[in-house]
Amino acid sequence: MKDLTQGSIAGHLVSLAVPTAAGMLFQTLYYFVDLYFVAALGDAAVAGVSAAGNVMFIVLALTQVLGVGTVALISHAVGRKDQQDANLIFNQSLVIAALCGLFVLVFGYLLAGPYLSAVAADAATIEAGRAYLFWFFPGLALQFALVAMSSALRGTGIVKPTMIVQVLTVLLNTALAPVLIAGWGTGHAMGVAGAGLASTIAIAGGVVLLSIYFGRLEKYVSFHPEEWQPRIAVWRRMLNVGLPAGGEFALMFLYTAITYWAIRDFGAAAQAGFGIGSRIMQGIFMPAMAIAFVVAPIAGQNYGAKRMERVRETFRVASVQCVGIMLGIMVLCQWRPEALVAFFSHDPEVIRVGALFLHLISWNFVMSGLIFTCSGLFQALGNTVPALLSSASRLVVYAVPLVWLTSQPGYDIEHVWYLSIAASAVQAVISVTLLRKQMRQQLGSPATQPA
Repeated sequence: MKDLTQGSIAGHLVSLAVPTAAGMLFQTLYYFVDLYFVAALGDAAVAGVSAAGNVMFIVLALTQVLGVGTVALISHAVGRKDQQDANLIFNQSLVIAALCGLFVLVFGYLLAGPYLSAVAADAATIEAGRAYLFWFFPGLALQFALVAMSSALRGTGIVKPTMIVQVLTVLLNTALAPVLIAGWGTGHAMGVAGAGLASTIAIAGGVVLLSIYFGRLEKYVSFHPEEWQPRIAVWRRMLNVGLPAGGEFALMFLYTAITYWAIRDFGAAAQAGFGIGSRIMQGIFMPAMAIAFVVAPIAGQNYGAKRMERVRETFRVASVQCVGIMLGIMVLCQWRPEALVAFFSHDPEVIRVGALFLHLISWNFVMSGLIFTCSGLFQALGNTVPALLSSASRLVVYAVPLVWLTSQPGYDIEHVWYLSIAASAVQAVISVTLLRKQMRQQLGSPATQPA
């Protein structure tokens, strides 16, 4: 356990964000390795895997419910020096993880086909997406156990074990991807199905490694089978914080699904370009997201310890760091976006769409940095409803005009990206406004708080 209620806020942010960013970087390489080998299979394969990958937002929504609730409550317990409550929350998170994993397996296999039929550009894209998900669903189910354990560690201020496990799983996935996707060394190429299987095996390896760590090395929170009997009161506490945060990712799923639907008439190459551009964007966001990730345990522990001015300082310092990083990323995407996309595809149309997407959408990167930081503070304060409301505003501002635009003469794909920029600006303004109100309510006036 690491005490984050003492010492420099900036120092804590850096010391936790660096290993978190390293883990996220390797996690991004995880996706890029798959994308690199899948891209060699053609536009339909890339579009199918990208559209199927959007299902991950539903799984991420559920893992957010689990992860955010676990981090917030455990960090509060650590701040109060209440180890017993921290252990109870961790062990109940494992029970929820098992139930969520079973839910994903059952409903994933039932609903994947209808979803792909609704958003994919053609039959080849649908088939590629279906093959990928068939082998990836077991890994998505195991993701919940990984999130429960890593979130418990993050709530106690420990991030290095999770980073090490992420690095090892990425290395495993990198080794398996060419073997399973392209048939290196075996002569048996599974294609997109191999990408799903490689990810599943890597995630399973991560679950085993973190389980060994908890069994042998972790002391503050640990496995206690006697606490695995469902405790509805604890679940209610976790869900009160986690459900709105999960709702944010569910809205992201809808946001991305609407985008695929809106551009499907431009063909598989356009969907592939958007898919590659989105993956690149997610990857280069990782340094800023790492800062937002560690805001929750730092501010959460200080909130639990009633160090309110340190909570405010966490937001100030993290905002400056996030905005600075996002400005640098924006410059990169304004400079040579086509070079980033061309690494994954040589199709001129795919490169054109992906580069246009990155060039235009990069104008909202600074706003995204603020949104990430606000989300981390909402989690730390134990009230994630405002973050959900800001995400909902973004979806409404984006989706309603977009449905109308698709029926208009002269409708072009770049109109989608302009609309996305406007929607992100609205979300950023609402997020900051709601956070300032929340901080006044829960932290009091800055003038009345001790330093």
